[in-house]
Amino acid sequence: MDMNQDGSEGNSLKNTGVVVSVRGSVVDIMFDLHLPPINALLHACEGTIAIEVLSQLNAHRVRGIALTATQGLARGMLVEDSGGPLQAPVGKGVLSRMFDVFGNAIDRQPAPTDIQWRSVHHAPPPLARRSTKSEIFATGIKLIDVLMPLERGGKAGLFGGAGVGKTVLLTEMIHNMVGQHAGVSIFCGIGERCREGEELYREMKTAGVLDNMVMMFGQMNEPPGARFRVGHAALTMAEYFRDDEHRDVLLLIDNIFRFIQAGMEVSGLMGQMPARLGYQPTMGTELSQLEERIANTDTGAITSIQAVYVPADDFTDPAAVHTFSHLSASIVLSRKRASEGLYPAIDPLQSSSKMATPGIIGERHYELAQEIRRTLAQYAELRDIIAMLGMEQLSPEDHKVVGRARRLERFLTQPFFTTEQFTGHTGRLVHLSDSLDGCERILRDEFKDYPESALYMIGAIDEARKDNSDSVNRVMAAPVGSANEP
Repeated sequence: MDMNQDGSEGNSLKNTGVVVSVRGSVVDIMFDLHLPPINALLHACEGTIAIEVLSQLNAHRVRGIALTATQGLARGMLVEDSGGPLQAPVGKGVLSRMFDVFGNAIDRQPAPTDIQWRSVHHAPPPLARRSTKSEIFATGIKLIDVLMPLERGGKAGLFGGAGVGKTVLLTEMIHNMVGQHAGVSIFCGIGERCREGEELYREMKTAGVLDNMVMMFGQMNEPPGARFRVGHAALTMAEYFRDDEHRDVLLLIDNIFRFIQAGMEVSGLMGQMPARLGYQPTMGTELSQLEERIANTDTGAITSIQAVYVPADDFTDPAAVHTFSHLSASIVLSRKRASEGLYPAIDPLQSSSKMATPGIIGERHYELAQEIRRTLAQYAELRDIIAMLGMEQLSPEDHKVVGRARRLERFLTQPFFTTEQFTGHTGRLVHLSDSLDGCERILRDEFKDYPESALYMIGAIDEARKDNSDSVNRVMAAPVGSANEP
């Protein structure tokens, strides 16, 4: 059989069909010769409209979902079978570039060279090839490294409603990790705002870290079919770097909920009966097919950090519940903490990590993390008493607990590199040893005489000593009869 470079059959043997109905993004096509298989890619309107086959209705008809807009498509038009599924570009030529779901470069540069094309549909690696080692993946963010350490080759989720800082936290992790991370970073934008992609590209270019990075976007203005497949395309690139080049890959997904949402739209358009809260009946299967490909094997690791939008801040929503089950670390963002100015706005009592065991992080780190959680939990219980009766009604021991907890909360805030232009605070990357040392000294009451503000938005704990001594010197140097005098 004659095959073209793109994997399609030669002109003489092309399998063609005719459009019989168009309903939004759903297209029914009649074939006389033979039916294209499930997941085959079809082209209409001289290749400008791409359709993926999702079901075979009878011996001559298939139903597909358009991956592009269907303007101009009409009944009776010819459709060509490409001879294969949707493909993604892989190879060294994709580095420092930005792509759409079809592998077209969207960064206003020439098409990449030195690439191969591979199907976006792959099976997860078999159990025999998976690595059983557990290693910590340091981020340089105090609150995450101390209380919910991430796993190398694992999956971490950033859970939160709209506007609590998921994308900012994800961008900060890219900034911190790309500099110290020897492997490749792949950013996959699923159904998010177009401006965020442009801003991220510009920031990464300015930071000089674009050389080991690939970006792939299926943004919110694109049809549901494109948003549904962009995650698979990004994973195909990640698997190439892991399996062929034996490199570690950092895969960042913003936002995995939009993948589920795109699947819900596709399912509804295909006429499937919805399940609970309108979600597709196949949600668990579709999410598993994507998540199980993110794995740590004998040749390399794909470490994934995924933002997860939580509808109406409801963590019992099926999308959040299904995503939770795949993760080794869950980082929950809190609107209440964001309103108090405690950034990153992570809720330490709701967040968790499977890595936080003595056998992995060590006895000292584990005991310290437990002590921090206990102190913060006690403070959460005492807040109602303080709100009703005031601090005066607390016992001396409870007074100490409140002081420690409030200082810990402020020490675990951190200025980000990606928000310098908005906050005026210079970004900090803090090593785990410095983070643990600071928490330990606060729990020993070493900073009980320091104002809480001295610990707010600093890096290592020694910055508090410097800030406090500077403020004391300023007060001592103030002239008598100045504005400080009542």
